[in-house]
Amino acid sequence: MDLLSRRPHFRRELGEKLAQRDYEPAEIEETLERLEARRLLDDARTARDFVSSRLAREPLGRRRLHDELKRRGAPPELAREALDELFPEDEPALARQAAERWLRRRGPSATRPSNERAALFRHLQRRGFSQHAIFSVLQGMPATASEDCDDFAIDDIPIGDFPNSGTSS
Repeated sequence: MDLLSRRPHFRRELGEKLAQRDYEPAEIEETLERLEARRLLDDARTARDFVSSRLAREPLGRRRLHDELKRRGAPPELAREALDELFPEDEPALARQAAERWLRRRGPSATRPSNERAALFRHLQRRGFSQHAIFSVLQGMPATASEDCDDFAIDDIPIGDFPNSGTSS
């Protein structure tokens, strides 16, 4: 119960932690079944809560959220269901939010490096955004820092279809 009091766990994740504490496999299985029967362990609810919580803290792409759910032990079908239910349909808008945060933290345009577009591309990739969403953001961004970036507004970036921009996974 101590593990569950800190944060919700997935069944697999909690089973692995109990095994690390040298509990017997039969005892672990019995404990997990009791917790599920009491609705203290619910993988579907945990997946939805995880996605909701992560998106409330910072804009992340679908791929990053999926990878984090997988790493924590969410069953693949429940991870997919949680993302289908809670992930915004407009991923490019979410990528714009991530780009805005990143640009604000980088400071005034005069101090930004000339390879800012490449750096932003890598940042958005690490955040798990699809290529389509990333290219939607980069399309409206000035090519170099020497251009007048102070007049650049993420809200002015059009969102459209980009041929050859990869799949939106």
